Amino acid sequence: METSGSTSESPFRGRQARSGRHSAPTLEDVARVAGVSLATASRVLNGSERKVAESFRERVEQAAAELGYTANVSAQATARGTSPVIALLVADIADPYFGLIASGVARGADEHGLVVTIAITERDPVREKRIVRALRGQRPQGLILAASRTHEPMEQEIRQELAEFARFGGQVVSLGAGATGERSVEIDNVAGAEALGRRMAELGYRSAVVLAAAAGVDTSDARLDGFRRGFGTGGGAVERVYRSGFRRESGTDAMADALADGIDRGTLVFAISDVVAIGAMTAIRDAGREIGTDIAVCGFDDVPSSLDVTPPLTTVHVPLTDVGYQAFRATIDADWKQGPLPLDVIVRESTPVRGGAAR
Repeated sequence: METSGSTSESPFRGRQARSGRHSAPTLEDVARVAGVSLATASRVLNGSERKVAESFRERVEQAAAELGYTANVSAQATARGTSPVIALLVADIADPYFGLIASGVARGADEHGLVVTIAITERDPVREKRIVRALRGQRPQGLILAASRTHEPMEQEIRQELAEFARFGGQVVSLGAGATGERSVEIDNVAGAEALGRRMAELGYRSAVVLAAAAGVDTSDARLDGFRRGFGTGGGAVERVYRSGFRRESGTDAMADALADGIDRGTLVFAISDVVAIGAMTAIRDAGREIGTDIAVCGFDDVPSSLDVTPPLTTVHVPLTDVGYQAFRATIDADWKQGPLPLDVIVRESTPVRGGAAR
C-alpha cells in the first residue's frame, strides 16, 4: 500500500554519513524517500508499461533526481533480456571511414533513446572474439560489425559467438556479406571500383599500381577485383599490387616500396581507401615526385579529408553516414530492408586527363 507522506531524512543520506564516502543510490533508497513501494518505483524508473498514478510518478522522479539515482542497466538487461544499447565494432576509431559510420549509427540510436557503445577490434580476430563474448554478458539489443570480414580460421569461432548472441535475442548486423541468419548492409565495392577503373581508362590512363590490404580481406579484395575489371575494359592494365593494410601508414609504406621498384611517369595509383591514398601521396612527395601530372592517385570512400589534401583526391563517394544509419535500423526494425546506397565516381585534380583523352 502506498503512503502519501515522505520521510524527514533519507536513509540513503544516513548511509553516506556513516560510511564517510558516497555510494550509488539504489532503487530501494528512491522508494523510501518517495514513500512508495519498491514495485512502484521500479515501474516508474524502469519503463514498465503498467500504469502508475501521476502523483506517485512525480514523487518517484523527484526522489530519483534528489538522490542522483540512475537505473542499473545490467539489472534491466537481466530482467528484459536485452539492454537499451547498440554495440558497434570497428577496426580503427581513428579512421574517418568508421567515424562516419558511427555518426549514422549514433543518429539512429538518439532518435530511439538508445545508447551506442563502440569497441575497437584492430582487425585482430582473437580480440574480436573476446569483445563479442564480453558483449554477450552485457546483452545489447543490437551488435553491428563494421570492420571488413576475413577468411581466417578464427572467423568461424567468432561466428559461433555471434550465433550465441543472437540466440538470446540480440540482432547481429554486418557491413558486407554476413553469415546465414544475419542481416547485412551491403556496399557494392565491386561495382564502385569497376566504375572508377572505367573512368580512369577514359581519362587516358593505361598502367596502374594498386595498394591493397592482405589477401582474404573482403572489402580490399572486392575493390581490387572491380577496379581491375573496369580498368581492363577500358584498355588499361594493373601492373603490380602491393599489399599492406587500411591505415595511412600502410599507404605510405606500400607506396615507398612501389617507388623503390620504379614508377613511370603517367602511372595511376589506385588505393583501396582514401586513407591509404593520402598516405601514398605523402610518400610520393617525399620522393620528390609530383602528384597528378607525374603520378596520378585515386582512392575510395570520399572521406572529408579527400577534398582537403593537395591536390584534391579522385575517389568513389560512399554515403557512409547513411550506411551507419541503415545498419542501426537493421538492428531494430522487424521488417527491415536495405535502402539504396548509390556510389558515385568523383574526379578531382589528383587524376588529370592524360594525352588526348576525353574529359
